[in-house]
Amino acid sequence: MSEEKIRKFISGQKGNIAVVIKDLANNDTIKINEDLVFPSASTIKLSIMSELFNKVNEGVYRLNDVIEISEEMKTGGDGILKELNPGHKFTLEEICTLMIIVSDNMATNILIDLLGMDNINTAIRNLGLSNTKLQRKMMDSQAAKEGKENLITAEDFAHILELIYKGQNINSKFSRLMLNILKRQQVRGRLDLYLPEEVVIAHKTGDLDCLEHDGGIVYLPDREYIICVLTNQTESNKEGREIIGKISKLVYEDML
Repeated sequence: MSEEKIRKFISGQKGNIAVVIKDLANNDTIKINEDLVFPSASTIKLSIMSELFNKVNEGVYRLNDVIEISEEMKTGGDGILKELNPGHKFTLEEICTLMIIVSDNMATNILIDLLGMDNINTAIRNLGLSNTKLQRKMMDSQAAKEGKENLITAEDFAHILELIYKGQNINSKFSRLMLNILKRQQVRGRLDLYLPEEVVIAHKTGDLDCLEHDGGIVYLPDREYIICVLTNQTESNKEGREIIGKISKLVYEDML
């Protein structure tokens, strides 16, 4: 892998950029600004998903447990649950799937309420994610004004992806379920921006104003690799997506 090419590209960009790449075949790793702390945006949803499956594994919940959505649960921003009439019922597995594949904020807040914020943060620490924190629900502008921001680093993002990939965050059964959901991601145009359409990526994106993140596992025919790119303070969100797409393309071409 050519770290030099990536560093040269980054040096010509505006804003903050953090990158972690790991070849899962030989453990070759590139780390650039890996401990720089960013607002997590929707990438925090990966930790919430992990803890939900952990609680299912412990027998606290079942994936087919049903939640009925109500008016009080409505949350702004991304998602489809907020567009539906109250009274619809979804299983926990469906709620979790919506949280990941369309980044549904209402689904996320339902799971934060169910699991408990303190409990999720304990689980985050237990996984060894030293700079990741869940400090507010999605679209909680009051908490944001108080300086409560959800946080992540590229190092932590890559670490939780590797734990899931290796079946080490819970076990291989639940990791397979999580990877299957991540492979069905519908929020696209970042890591996949300049890759062939047939390339499979199990990934999670995140965005706020002038902030774009994407991290995932790229599946090639003869090798697999983790790539996490976090950006903020770019000139625009489009610029952030372009940066992620171009770094992803450089790595993909090196991996072929």
